[in-house]
Amino acid sequence: MTAADAAEPAATPVPPRSRARVRAPELVGKGGWLNTGGKELTLADLRGRIVILDFWTFCCINCLHVLDELRELEQRHSDTTVIIGVHSPKFVHEAEHQAVVDATERYQVHHPVLDDPELATWKQYAVRAWPTLVVVDPEGYVVAQHAGEGHAHAIERLVTELEAEHEAKGTLRRGDGPYVEPEPVASDLRFPGKVLLLPDSGNLLVSDTTRDQLVELAPDGESVLRRIDGGDGGFNEPQGLALLPDGRVIVADTVNHQLKAYDAGTGEVTVLAGTGKQWWQGEPTNGPALDVSLSSPWDVAWWRGELWIAMAGVHQLWAYDPEAGTVRVAAGTTNEGLVDGPVAEAWFAQPSGLAATEDRLWVADSETSALRWVDTEDVVHTAVGTGLFDFGHRDGDAGQALLQHPLGVTALPDGSVALSDTYNHALRRYEPASGRVTTLATDLREPSDAVLVGDDIVVVESARHRLTRLRLPDEAVRVEAVAHRTQRAATDVAPGTLRLDVVFQAPSGQKLDTRYGPSTRLLVSATPPELIAEGEGTGTDLAREILLNPDVTEGVLHVSAMAASCDDDPANEYPACHVHQQDWGVPVRVAEGGESRLALVLAGLDS
Repeated sequence: MTAADAAEPAATPVPPRSRARVRAPELVGKGGWLNTGGKELTLADLRGRIVILDFWTFCCINCLHVLDELRELEQRHSDTTVIIGVHSPKFVHEAEHQAVVDATERYQVHHPVLDDPELATWKQYAVRAWPTLVVVDPEGYVVAQHAGEGHAHAIERLVTELEAEHEAKGTLRRGDGPYVEPEPVASDLRFPGKVLLLPDSGNLLVSDTTRDQLVELAPDGESVLRRIDGGDGGFNEPQGLALLPDGRVIVADTVNHQLKAYDAGTGEVTVLAGTGKQWWQGEPTNGPALDVSLSSPWDVAWWRGELWIAMAGVHQLWAYDPEAGTVRVAAGTTNEGLVDGPVAEAWFAQPSGLAATEDRLWVADSETSALRWVDTEDVVHTAVGTGLFDFGHRDGDAGQALLQHPLGVTALPDGSVALSDTYNHALRRYEPASGRVTTLATDLREPSDAVLVGDDIVVVESARHRLTRLRLPDEAVRVEAVAHRTQRAATDVAPGTLRLDVVFQAPSGQKLDTRYGPSTRLLVSATPPELIAEGEGTGTDLAREILLNPDVTEGVLHVSAMAASCDDDPANEYPACHVHQQDWGVPVRVAEGGESRLALVLAGLDS
């Protein structure tokens, strides 16, 4: 549906579709409300408005994609519709109120946000995945639920229907929403992301993420020399920076889904890769760089004659060849998790930092709180980290050491690496020779990258909006070890056969696209793999029976679902089509009396 279609009022009231009548639970969160001018909101305050609840957490790249997807809808329907962000943390750091305040500004969230550190509202709405969108009608009833990305068109269609239906009933209330813009804060940098040492001048180039700029600083790391806005189209939340052999700086233009080149001599900025649109399943993954879409490139590094890309949005590593002008998938399957092995079979989880040495490409794999590396034989290894749900701050042998959502990795001269351990507010070190992890510095606020400058290391303190210069210590800092697991409660499932149902209802006016075969896909696996005795693998049916292994009592079910729907208009030869997709990681515990059916809502309501 086009913007014009969305804005045009219906000529006659649209008859309501048959919808379940489920009263929306109240919105509660111990952290309180943001972006409301200090006012606490209730559902009663919102009665008469269409409410979209966006269950998100700021570590989640898919949640950030959904924030961007909803912006146009938010503007077009501002007089009838209120979006409420319900911040529901995965990591311990995300439960800190100030961290939520920072993230709301960092990602330019222009609607009220409920800080729910204990997942109270998440549980009341039976949410199972980040992100999840729930639509509440003007009378306070839940009318739809959507998990994952790609639902903005369906929600806008539903909003348009609800506007007409409740206008006719007299239950729609138009007017300004409850959003109150916070006071702006003056600073030279605002949530900087990555940093690069410019070798000719010794200056430091920083991606100033929230202000959509690059900033060149003098060697002192404080004096601003120039700001670069990105040329035509500009930058949109830029992150990673790397030098090509010809001296140009490559910029990971994250929200524009592009790679851009900045020539410091001329000031010119050009697009090297990406169409400017987000990559979706089924689209090309190699070919001419300007013809292939990317998905939230977060960092870049020159290695083995190519520019490697941490493609956070699809949990992969890609590579750009500047001589051929092509891009290709270099590692990863798009499945989210921690699986080592040949690059074509490995799984990553939101890779966000890269550092190259002669024989290794180091990867900060943020969602698994892991340090990974690719060798010259194209095999992926894990140095630190165990999976999606274990994290903390623990030093010692790498096999039991813990990180918390690291975003940056820096190669050191002695062969070790420094990790920007973002949610632990620390700089950590991994030594391959000894296989040990130590802490180099603490009390850094969300460090996201670091660069060597002589004998010092300059750290990007993203949430303090500055660069901090540290002398690399000879000895590690001692810290008290802590370990955490995600706050999400495990789902009790009965032993034996578990029926998995992925609920998908095509949006109003659309149908499943079966012109070229099945339009749905379901991939099921587990950690540990032994949890599933039968039923893992890929298929086209969104329902599946899974036989659980009686010898395994707990684990995580990994479910990835995709469905494609198109406009249901026989007269239209080229109907508009949309892809809906989501990955779930569902902690389960096998117990007598547990559920024999697990329902995951991709779009619609579970009847």
